[in-house]
Amino acid sequence: MRKYIRMWMWGVLLLVILAGCGAQEIENRLDWEIADFNYINQDGQQIGLSDLKGKVWLADFIFTSCETACPPMTIHMSQLQKKFKEEGLDVTIVSFSVDPEVDTPEKLKAFAQEYGADLTNWYFLTGYTQEEIESFAQESFKATVFKPEDSDQVVHVTSFYLVDKEGKIVTYYQGLQDT
Repeated sequence: MRKYIRMWMWGVLLLVILAGCGAQEIENRLDWEIADFNYINQDGQQIGLSDLKGKVWLADFIFTSCETACPPMTIHMSQLQKKFKEEGLDVTIVSFSVDPEVDTPEKLKAFAQEYGADLTNWYFLTGYTQEEIESFAQESFKATVFKPEDSDQVVHVTSFYLVDKEGKIVTYYQGLQDT
């Protein structure tokens, strides 16, 4: 029974992603525009919104020293990436670090490799200030990101955001749920 539920969930997710590839039929479509950005990926290369135009992508917010939500979120995103590849779907993944002063490109690359990320179409981004990522997350994703002064942990949203080819957020999903 659990196998059929998972198959059904994958079917629904794939329909949503395919719909995001070019149709306007998604019910309650968000159409949130993402502000222009240019950040540094795990290989030290600049990646910006202009590099993602024309692509369907999933985005999330993580950090490498996270003790709670980020490990399961990254496992789930890795599973999705494998499923997309199996299904022949061209979906890019973008993980924005919410702890940019700690998360260097090298740390992000090691984190990505630890979770089996295929870095040919998954970018782990940093290269901004804490204030910039907090503002960017709020303005573009309507997402809370906050680093308390007395903690090495960061409070952040645990959603996966589906972004269409025009750079608009179509919808979002709970990133902590099993894919």
